[in-house]
Amino acid sequence: MARIRRQDLYDDNRDRRNSGGKPTVEQKARQVKKRPNPFWSNLRSLIIFVIACSLAAVAAFELYLSSLTPIKNLESFKPNIVTQFYSHDGQIIKTFTAYSSEKIDITDVPEDLIHAIIATEDKNFYSHHGYDLTGLARSTVQNVIAGHVVQGASTITQQLARILFLSNEKTFDRKIKEIIIASRIEKTIPKDKILEMYLNNVYLGSGAYGVESAAKTYFNKSLNKCTLSELALIAGLPQAPSVYSPFNNKKLAQQRRNQVLLRMYKMHYITKEQYEKEKETPVKLTSVPKFYTTNKAPYFTDYVMNELAKMGFDETDISQGGYKIITTLDYKTQEKLNEAILKNMRAYGLTKKNHQAAVFSFSPIDGRIIAYAGGKDYTESQYDRVQAIRPAGSAFKPFVYATALEHDMSPNDLIEDKPITIGDWSPKNYGSNYRGKIPMYMALTISSNVCAVRLIQMVGIRAVIQTARTLGITTPLEFDYTIALGSNGSKLFELTRAYGAFANGGYVVQPFAIERIETSRGKVVYRAPKAKASRQLSMKTAAEMTAMLKSVVKHGTGRGADIGVPCAGKTGTTDNYKDASFVGYTPTVVTGVWVGNDDNTTTKSIQGGNVPARIWHDVMITAVEQFGKSDFNYPEIELKASGASKQEDENADETPAETNETGGQVTSAPVEHITPATNPKEAIQNFKKQQEHQHQTTAPVPANPAPTPAAPAPAPATTAPIPMAVPESVR
Repeated sequence: MARIRRQDLYDDNRDRRNSGGKPTVEQKARQVKKRPNPFWSNLRSLIIFVIACSLAAVAAFELYLSSLTPIKNLESFKPNIVTQFYSHDGQIIKTFTAYSSEKIDITDVPEDLIHAIIATEDKNFYSHHGYDLTGLARSTVQNVIAGHVVQGASTITQQLARILFLSNEKTFDRKIKEIIIASRIEKTIPKDKILEMYLNNVYLGSGAYGVESAAKTYFNKSLNKCTLSELALIAGLPQAPSVYSPFNNKKLAQQRRNQVLLRMYKMHYITKEQYEKEKETPVKLTSVPKFYTTNKAPYFTDYVMNELAKMGFDETDISQGGYKIITTLDYKTQEKLNEAILKNMRAYGLTKKNHQAAVFSFSPIDGRIIAYAGGKDYTESQYDRVQAIRPAGSAFKPFVYATALEHDMSPNDLIEDKPITIGDWSPKNYGSNYRGKIPMYMALTISSNVCAVRLIQMVGIRAVIQTARTLGITTPLEFDYTIALGSNGSKLFELTRAYGAFANGGYVVQPFAIERIETSRGKVVYRAPKAKASRQLSMKTAAEMTAMLKSVVKHGTGRGADIGVPCAGKTGTTDNYKDASFVGYTPTVVTGVWVGNDDNTTTKSIQGGNVPARIWHDVMITAVEQFGKSDFNYPEIELKASGASKQEDENADETPAETNETGGQVTSAPVEHITPATNPKEAIQNFKKQQEHQHQTTAPVPANPAPTPAAPAPAPATTAPIPMAVPESVR
């Protein structure tokens, strides 16, 4: 470099002499080339400065951590787990305490479990000082690249620090505290003792704290009796106990177990032969432990847990975060619900595990979930039947009638209750009873199958499906006339929510379960927003449907549900008594009930009008207690009396004879075998013209004569406050 610089100087002097002392072009170019760029120079200096500061900060932090004192009495310290779920009326419905917690000495923990935990949670456990700054930096980079958290960086010691001393708030401040406490823990007790405390206190789902209690919870055996695949399953639970719990999702638990086995193989804890063998082992669980009975509303709290997960909370956050979670549940109604299911099912001999029921109750005004049960006994089955897809039977018919009303039909329009054939399908009424021409409201009251089919033929399949969709039914609906009789499956949750539109002036409100979440210090971190209501039916249709469904409860198939206050509802029973339901409402509460067998076998005699209606009756008496006997504030709808009997058959709708009993499937009615009208309004106008010469207050002799007592006149409507979800402009 010195020689080059001397050569440049010689060249400059020579050029200057040759040019008379002035710099030449070549000299100027060389001077520009030698002058450094200030931007890159400053950037290089800045990077060096940042790196130096970071290293200094890390060194200072390391020095600070090394100066920390041990924690006194650490081995006797117990975590304070106080997260609680409250009902709307102030009752504690669930406390996240150790329903099952057993201690085990580290010397008694199987080596395979220790290897599985280390391979999964903290591969550098025995080499770090409680924290892993390299791992933290690596996970931070990966999370930034992914745009969300894809990899954690907490060591086993940090996790123990969080379990014992900290909340699960995801803040930078908590992370610093976690590292500081982890460093102090490492100074206090040896590594094996840290691992022992972690294994005895970590939450592993389904109410189990610690690996020994998890072994008994999931496999009904001591930890040292568990197989390698069972130990790997337990080791995979800390990351997301609720998600990977085999009680909740066996397939997902098996996938997570196999990930743990793969990590053990890659870290040479097990051989390839062991890995290949154990990953194919099926998950075999014990029966559900009895400690679930300490949860006063277990199906509801599972639903709440799902809602919390959507908000970004995981089960570890909740179980160990010390939160106070105020839910919408009405505890008094929930208690009655639990009692009503067991009492009424026992009364009808439905005592086997296969015999099940589900109930969902919410407010159509503000969306609050009032009561919730996905089965009759959570200790026998945690499967949530409120969210199960089962055929609705005749409980689907109101969507057909609502579609007709939306297209200007009237509850008093006469409709033929007589046999009909569409293509090769001939639906029949229960008991083959037919009544000739009857008002539309009476067809719904007695749940005539042929009348429902005539209506869907008139308004069109597409229009009925559109009505169901706008009211919130999301399950598949075949483009087939048989949907008029509820041949397709639907969720009790969605079916009940849809009936809410009849109670609330045509508005659909989304149910919700969580009102407020508070930290252990009383800080509100979540408050439910005002329920969103969307207008899907006209006020007129909601009023007419309510008048018709009132008649079902007073004079028709739903008489078992009459609670002595203004209420409306519809029964439903599917082919061969496989599913029975009742969905009904008052101005303030909507409740749906389903009863059936989990394996889709026949219940032999259970119909919507008996067990479901009786459960609904018992639940609703308690649910509406606080609201009094207020009636729907709808325009008065006159239902004109008919000579046909409203009480001809108490179970008129049950077991639709139109279905094919093979496999419980409804025989298809091909659309091409009929010629539908060009549009529903045209078909209804033609229908009304045919009815003009009829006198609407009388009815012809039924096709199958039977004693027909006169129908009682409908009770006059009383005034009550309109639900608040209805805007003032349409009140």
